[in-house]
Amino acid sequence: MFSIIEMNGITIVEVGGELIVGNRQDLKDTVLGRLDAGDRRFLIDFSSSSYIDSSGLGVLVSLSKKIRESGGALRLAGLNEDLRTLFELTKLDTLFQIADTRARAIGEF
Repeated sequence: MFSIIEMNGITIVEVGGELIVGNRQDLKDTVLGRLDAGDRRFLIDFSSSSYIDSSGLGVLVSLSKKIRESGGALRLAGLNEDLRTLFELTKLDTLFQIADTRARAIGEF
């Protein structure tokens, strides 16, 4: 469901499938574990994901706060049109830095 790639000091988390109540804790544990290990730059890539429920949005907000409090940065990339609309409707596009592609997000760090 989630895979981790390290690139240029950035921890890239690839989300496959859906980010929902059933797997949100796995994402949270994965990212917080890396944060505790000293990682500070995170990119969550949704290129292979099609759906995020409210609990998934909640975990993203929680992770954003924890990462910022630790002096880190979180970016999102690869949101399809429906996911992009979801972030706009919930105004979460003002909380997150969102890039169209992984490459663009990496360039923004």
